[in-house]
Amino acid sequence: MRANRHPSCLSCKVTVGVFHIRLDGIGIYLRFFEEVDAAKKLDFNGRNRVFFEPYMQTRPEEFYTLDYQQQSIRLGIERQQHDEAYVWGVFLRDSDELIGTVSVTEVVRGSLQLGWLGYSLDQAHNGRGLTTAAVQLVLDYAFRVLKLHRIEAGVMPHNIASIRVLEKVGFEKEGLSKKNVRINGKWEDHWHFAILNPSD
Repeated sequence: MRANRHPSCLSCKVTVGVFHIRLDGIGIYLRFFEEVDAAKKLDFNGRNRVFFEPYMQTRPEEFYTLDYQQQSIRLGIERQQHDEAYVWGVFLRDSDELIGTVSVTEVVRGSLQLGWLGYSLDQAHNGRGLTTAAVQLVLDYAFRVLKLHRIEAGVMPHNIASIRVLEKVGFEKEGLSKKNVRINGKWEDHWHFAILNPSD
Protein backbone atom coordinates (compact mmCIF):
# COMPACT_ATOMS: atom_id res chain seq x y z
CA MET A 1 0.00 0.00 0.00
CA ARG A 2 1.23 3.49 -0.74
CA ALA A 3 0.08 7.03 -0.03
CA ASN A 4 0.83 9.85 -2.45
CA ARG A 5 0.02 13.53 -2.54
CA HIS A 6 -0.61 15.24 -5.84
CA PRO A 7 1.40 18.48 -6.00
CA SER A 8 -1.57 20.39 -7.45
CA CYS A 9 -3.91 19.26 -4.66
CA LEU A 10 -2.11 19.60 -1.33
CA SER A 11 -5.20 18.57 0.67
CA CYS A 12 -5.59 15.34 -1.28
CA LYS A 13 -4.17 11.96 -0.41
CA VAL A 14 -4.49 8.84 -2.57
CA THR A 15 -4.21 5.56 -0.69
CA VAL A 16 -3.94 2.54 -2.95
CA GLY A 17 -4.13 -1.13 -1.99
CA VAL A 18 -4.94 -4.33 -3.85
CA PHE A 19 -8.67 -4.08 -3.13
CA HIS A 20 -8.95 -0.55 -1.79
CA ILE A 21 -8.54 2.93 -3.20
CA ARG A 22 -9.46 5.95 -1.11
CA LEU A 23 -9.16 9.59 -2.13
CA ASP A 24 -9.01 11.98 0.82
CA GLY A 25 -9.95 15.65 0.74
CA ILE A 26 -10.93 18.26 3.31
CA GLY A 27 -14.02 16.99 5.10
CA ILE A 28 -14.70 14.19 2.61
CA TYR A 29 -13.26 11.02 1.20
CA LEU A 30 -14.06 9.01 -1.91
CA ARG A 31 -13.90 5.26 -2.47
CA PHE A 32 -15.32 2.77 -4.89
CA PHE A 33 -18.72 1.35 -4.00
CA GLU A 34 -18.93 -2.08 -2.41
CA GLU A 35 -22.02 -4.27 -2.13
CA VAL A 36 -22.39 -3.35 1.55
CA ASP A 37 -23.10 0.23 0.41
CA ALA A 38 -26.37 -0.70 -1.31
CA ALA A 39 -28.62 0.48 1.55
CA LYS A 40 -26.75 3.79 1.80
CA LYS A 41 -26.96 4.25 -1.95
CA LEU A 42 -30.69 3.54 -1.91
CA ASP A 43 -31.26 6.06 0.87
CA PHE A 44 -29.13 8.68 -0.91
CA ASN A 45 -31.07 8.34 -4.17
CA GLY A 46 -34.43 8.16 -2.41
CA ARG A 47 -34.04 11.31 -0.34
CA ASN A 48 -32.75 13.24 -3.37
CA ARG A 49 -35.19 11.85 -5.93
CA VAL A 50 -37.12 15.07 -6.50
CA PHE A 51 -33.93 17.12 -6.50
CA PHE A 52 -32.15 14.92 -9.06
CA GLU A 53 -34.98 14.09 -11.47
CA PRO A 54 -34.92 17.36 -13.47
CA TYR A 55 -31.31 16.64 -14.47
CA MET A 56 -31.25 12.86 -14.86
CA GLN A 57 -32.33 10.41 -17.51
CA THR A 58 -35.65 8.80 -16.59
CA ARG A 59 -35.14 6.06 -14.02
CA PRO A 60 -37.44 3.04 -13.66
CA GLU A 61 -39.28 2.53 -10.37
CA GLU A 62 -37.12 -0.50 -9.58
CA PHE A 63 -34.14 1.87 -9.41
CA TYR A 64 -35.45 2.79 -5.96
CA THR A 65 -35.12 -0.73 -4.56
CA LEU A 66 -32.34 -2.40 -2.61
CA ASP A 67 -32.04 -5.20 -5.16
CA TYR A 68 -31.48 -2.73 -7.99
CA GLN A 69 -28.79 -0.89 -6.06
CA GLN A 70 -27.02 -4.14 -5.21
CA GLN A 71 -27.04 -5.14 -8.88
CA SER A 72 -25.86 -1.68 -9.88
CA ILE A 73 -22.87 -1.90 -7.54
CA ARG A 74 -21.99 -5.40 -8.77
CA LEU A 75 -22.14 -4.19 -12.37
CA GLY A 76 -19.97 -1.21 -11.44
CA ILE A 77 -17.34 -3.49 -9.92
CA GLU A 78 -17.36 -5.65 -13.05
CA ARG A 79 -16.96 -2.63 -15.32
CA GLN A 80 -14.13 -1.33 -13.17
CA GLN A 81 -12.33 -4.67 -13.46
CA HIS A 82 -12.63 -4.37 -17.25
CA ASP A 83 -11.38 -0.75 -17.24
CA GLU A 84 -14.73 0.45 -18.63
CA ALA A 85 -16.02 2.66 -15.80
CA TYR A 86 -15.11 3.87 -12.31
CA VAL A 87 -17.72 4.97 -9.76
CA TRP A 88 -16.89 6.53 -6.40
CA GLY A 89 -19.08 7.28 -3.42
CA VAL A 90 -18.48 10.60 -1.68
CA PHE A 91 -18.54 10.24 2.11
CA LEU A 92 -18.26 12.68 5.01
CA ARG A 93 -15.05 11.98 6.92
CA ASP A 94 -16.57 12.55 10.36
CA SER A 95 -19.65 10.31 9.94
CA ASP A 96 -19.11 8.08 6.87
CA GLU A 97 -22.44 9.36 5.51
CA LEU A 98 -22.83 8.90 1.76
CA ILE A 99 -23.50 12.36 0.30
CA GLY A 100 -22.64 12.00 -3.36
CA THR A 101 -21.21 10.12 -6.31
CA VAL A 102 -18.59 10.85 -8.95
CA SER A 103 -17.98 8.62 -11.96
CA VAL A 104 -15.75 8.28 -14.98
CA THR A 105 -17.58 6.07 -17.45
CA GLU A 106 -17.46 5.10 -21.13
CA VAL A 107 -13.69 4.74 -20.88
CA VAL A 108 -12.05 4.35 -24.28
CA ARG A 109 -8.42 3.36 -24.65
CA GLY A 110 -6.32 3.06 -27.81
CA SER A 111 -5.70 6.33 -29.63
CA LEU A 112 -8.39 8.23 -27.68
CA GLN A 113 -7.73 7.58 -23.96
CA LEU A 114 -10.87 9.34 -22.77
CA GLY A 115 -13.72 9.03 -20.28
CA TRP A 116 -17.03 10.71 -19.44
CA LEU A 117 -17.53 12.51 -16.12
CA GLY A 118 -20.69 12.36 -14.03
CA TYR A 119 -21.42 13.58 -10.49
CA SER A 120 -24.20 14.26 -7.99
CA LEU A 121 -24.35 15.64 -4.46
CA ASP A 122 -26.96 15.47 -1.72
CA GLN A 123 -29.17 18.56 -1.80
CA ALA A 124 -28.54 19.13 1.91
CA HIS A 125 -24.80 19.56 1.25
CA ASN A 126 -24.95 21.78 -1.82
CA GLY A 127 -23.28 25.18 -1.82
CA ARG A 128 -20.27 24.18 0.28
CA GLY A 129 -17.77 23.43 -2.48
CA LEU A 130 -17.91 19.68 -1.85
CA THR A 131 -18.83 18.76 -5.42
CA THR A 132 -15.90 20.75 -6.76
CA ALA A 133 -13.55 19.11 -4.25
CA ALA A 134 -14.80 15.61 -5.09
CA VAL A 135 -14.54 16.16 -8.84
CA GLN A 136 -10.99 17.51 -8.45
CA LEU A 137 -9.97 14.38 -6.53
CA VAL A 138 -11.33 12.17 -9.29
CA LEU A 139 -9.67 14.20 -12.03
CA ASP A 140 -6.32 13.90 -10.28
CA TYR A 141 -6.80 10.13 -10.08
CA ALA A 142 -8.06 9.79 -13.65
CA PHE A 143 -5.09 11.68 -15.08
CA ARG A 144 -2.37 10.46 -12.74
CA VAL A 145 -3.36 6.83 -12.16
CA LEU A 146 -5.70 5.89 -15.01
CA LYS A 147 -3.54 7.93 -17.42
CA LEU A 148 -6.52 9.25 -19.36
CA HIS A 149 -5.77 12.00 -21.86
CA ARG A 150 -9.19 13.65 -22.05
CA ILE A 151 -12.35 13.74 -19.92
CA GLU A 152 -15.65 15.05 -21.23
CA ALA A 153 -18.90 16.13 -19.58
CA GLY A 154 -22.34 17.36 -20.63
CA VAL A 155 -24.55 19.83 -18.75
CA MET A 156 -27.95 21.32 -19.53
CA PRO A 157 -27.66 25.10 -20.09
CA HIS A 158 -29.89 25.97 -17.13
CA ASN A 159 -27.87 23.86 -14.67
CA ILE A 160 -25.71 26.80 -13.64
CA ALA A 161 -24.34 25.19 -10.47
CA SER A 162 -23.01 22.19 -12.39
CA ILE A 163 -21.46 24.42 -15.04
CA ARG A 164 -19.63 26.34 -12.30
CA VAL A 165 -18.21 23.09 -10.92
CA LEU A 166 -16.75 22.18 -14.30
CA GLU A 167 -15.32 25.64 -14.86
CA LYS A 168 -13.73 25.73 -11.40
CA VAL A 169 -11.81 22.49 -12.01
CA GLY A 170 -10.60 23.57 -15.44
CA PHE A 171 -13.07 22.23 -18.00
CA GLU A 172 -13.56 24.28 -21.16
CA LYS A 173 -16.81 24.65 -23.06
CA GLU A 174 -16.49 23.19 -26.57
CA GLY A 175 -19.99 23.60 -27.98
CA LEU A 176 -23.69 22.86 -27.70
CA SER A 177 -25.11 19.40 -28.39
CA LYS A 178 -28.68 19.96 -29.56
CA LYS A 179 -31.39 17.80 -27.97
CA ASN A 180 -28.98 14.90 -27.40
CA VAL A 181 -30.32 13.40 -24.14
CA ARG A 182 -33.90 12.56 -23.20
CA ILE A 183 -34.68 13.90 -19.71
CA ASN A 184 -38.13 13.28 -18.21
CA GLY A 185 -39.64 12.65 -21.62
CA LYS A 186 -38.09 15.70 -23.31
CA TRP A 187 -35.01 15.94 -25.50
CA GLU A 188 -32.65 18.43 -23.85
CA ASP A 189 -29.68 20.44 -25.13
CA HIS A 190 -26.35 20.01 -23.33
CA TRP A 191 -23.23 22.12 -23.26
CA HIS A 192 -20.25 19.94 -24.09
CA PHE A 193 -17.21 20.40 -21.83
CA ALA A 194 -13.77 18.79 -21.84
CA ILE A 195 -10.49 18.88 -19.98
CA LEU A 196 -7.08 17.52 -21.02
CA ASN A 197 -4.45 15.79 -18.95
CA PRO A 198 -1.96 18.58 -18.11
CA SER A 199 0.90 16.08 -18.36
CA ASP A 200 0.16 15.22 -22.01
